[in-house]
Parts: sequence; C-alpha cells; structure tokens
Amino acid sequence: MTANASAAAALVNKQFRLPEGYAPKELVYPDIPFTFSEKIDKRKLRKEAAEALEQLVAGAAKDGIKLAGVSGYRSESRQKTLYEGYVKKDGVAAADKYSARPGHSEHQTGLAIDMSGIDGKCAAESCFAGTPEAEWLAEHATDYGFIIRYPEGKEDITGYKYEPWHIRYVGVELAAKLAESGDTLEEHYGGAVPVSGGN
Repeated sequence: MTANASAAAALVNKQFRLPEGYAPKELVYPDIPFTFSEKIDKRKLRKEAAEALEQLVAGAAKDGIKLAGVSGYRSESRQKTLYEGYVKKDGVAAADKYSARPGHSEHQTGLAIDMSGIDGKCAAESCFAGTPEAEWLAEHATDYGFIIRYPEGKEDITGYKYEPWHIRYVGVELAAKLAESGDTLEEHYGGAVPVSGGN
C-alpha cells in the first residue's frame, strides 16, 4: 500500500510504503548543530520540518538542553544499503525490529530526524533513553509539532523497538492530539489509512 507521501501526517511504516523512488521537494538544511560537519543529505529535512526543528532546538537551549541532529533525510537507495548491511550483520528478523526496509523509512519523507545531545554520545543507541536530552524531547517535542515516533511499550503496534531519539514532524495540531491520547500514528489511523498516490 502506498502512503500519501506529500502529507505531513502521512503514515509510513511496514505496511505503507512511499512511492517507488520518492524524493521530497523542498529539502533544506536546518540551521541547527549536527554531530558531523559535512553538508550531506542526512543533514536535510523538508522545509516545514526544518523550520519547526530550528524552533525546537532553540527551545531546548533555553532550558539548558543542547541538542544536535544525527540523521535526517535518507534516500531509498541509502536506506537499501543500510538495511542490507544490518541484515548481513544481524539477520532479517533482528534487522526488521530496528531498521526500515527500503521505501518504508520515515527518513525518506524528509519529516523525521534522529537527535542526540551535542556531544553525540549514545546517538541512535538505547543508552540515549533516560538522558536529559531524551527526557526533554519526550516532554516538549509535541510543542513544536514532533512526536517520538516509536515509543516505549508500543513495539507490537509500531513494529519497531523504542527509539527515544527518532522524532517525526506531523504538525502541531496532530502532535497535540497524539500527546493527549497517547496514541501512535498507527493507532490514530486505526491501523488502516486511506491511501492515495504519492507525488
């Protein structure tokens, strides 16, 4: 099934894939610190998400929390390379718990980014959970239109292990609704989303 790729609230998961070879329009470089210095694709996000992320990072800084980006946009071919590497290392069953198959990654939408503390310690690792940065994101990301996409205790619903570092832009209105209900995107859409062709 194909996700409506252009919608900020699009559900992209193991069932709903992006259109073949999809690349979002309006990818920009958010003006935030990253854990690396190269100007490469994984620094990019869609414009609306990038602007919201700049506000989020500034808001965190006011609270004394220094956040940095780890990995934003990822093309389908880059995801394919990553996924195949994980399968080679850990096998299909294990890889499927922490890595999306090509075409099924939120990173390809340009609306998702992995975050860490400014020092990059525990970046995209389970030890990020419980850090002041992770706790700030859990408490405040929704104020800026982001959600913790793969929350703890919802692994059977999202299909992925808990990732406190992976935030996804859905817009302030939907983020607030999900925060209030405690639902994941899958639960919000009742597991089945009206599909329409991507662009």
